[in-house]
Amino acid sequence: MQFVDLLAQHRSIQVSLDAAIAHVVEHSSFIRGPHVEAFEQGFAQMMGAKHCISCGNGTDALYIAMRALGLEAGDEVITTAHSWIATSETITQAGGQVVFCDTEPNCFCLDPLQIESKITPRTRGIIAVHLYGQPADMSAIMALAKAYDLWVIEDAAQAHLAAMDGQLVGRFGDVATFSFYPGKNLGAMGDAGCLVTDRQDVADFARLFARHGGKNNHQIEGINSRMDGLQAAVLNVKMPHLEGWTRAREALAQRYDSMLAELPQVITPTVRSGCRHVYHLYVIRVPQRDALQAYLAELYIPTVINYPQALPFYPAYARLGHKPVDFPVAFQHAQEILSLPMHPFLSQQDQERVVEGIRAFYAQPVSIAFEEGS
Repeated sequence: MQFVDLLAQHRSIQVSLDAAIAHVVEHSSFIRGPHVEAFEQGFAQMMGAKHCISCGNGTDALYIAMRALGLEAGDEVITTAHSWIATSETITQAGGQVVFCDTEPNCFCLDPLQIESKITPRTRGIIAVHLYGQPADMSAIMALAKAYDLWVIEDAAQAHLAAMDGQLVGRFGDVATFSFYPGKNLGAMGDAGCLVTDRQDVADFARLFARHGGKNNHQIEGINSRMDGLQAAVLNVKMPHLEGWTRAREALAQRYDSMLAELPQVITPTVRSGCRHVYHLYVIRVPQRDALQAYLAELYIPTVINYPQALPFYPAYARLGHKPVDFPVAFQHAQEILSLPMHPFLSQQDQERVVEGIRAFYAQPVSIAFEEGS
């Protein structure tokens, strides 16, 4: 059993992938070129956005977005305490100050009820993360941003085709960033990323900045962050399959929900009302998490902890002096979360093996029932 089965995905579309890669090689279109241009047009159309600016990876996309929005030294940016470090490290790299905010008790995303208390005269923006494929509460976040004249970046690295109230995530804020790391719902065969926006000023700056500030007529000092032709060609083949793969993930999540419902120790993922959760990861909350993970490993059932510690408590942010009481929800979740195998090619038999393993663990005499907030 694979936690993510990229080989199965590759084999399902191998003929098309091989042809696309061969075309790149035959025409030596390795940097920029027609495949990258086709990707930018196709992804913008899929998103309903005016602009898609491709780049080297999702981390670069966040950095470029903040530079495009005019972040300056000392500016504060509010973001979630529960995410991959790319969300927060790029704030510092772009010259800003990270301000962490706790997460919602049930959805793992930035808690709008906690944001207002973090806003100061130095606050310039908010980065909302659609974690694990679950949309953040963008209605509430955008209302706060409007009230305080703040820009909003949506970190949609794990949320391709996720939606809230019928609107795709990535279409609420000033700009959205995406990752196409191979294991993502839409993944390349290496690193790749992009930004989407309707703002002409953001798009113009991002294009310049990501490509050395212009070719042979450098308007600004920029960086080198380009999607290569091979990755674009792969993404162009995969993009038409994304909706079908997403529906497969939703069906698998529903099956997990049903099979795990009988286990009181397990809290399955909450889906926010009116939202489409695209299940980049299927993350449960359980007691005795580490012991359960070890038990499942003995049964050759792979699991992952995404993420084992809330961001404010890593050594990288020791300078901020945070304590667990500052982010009680994110701190508690880090002790309980466990990601189960999830990919469009996961079989019902393998899902049953996963659930039977969890059931067997909690049937042991030493097992305890999960108590909310324990």
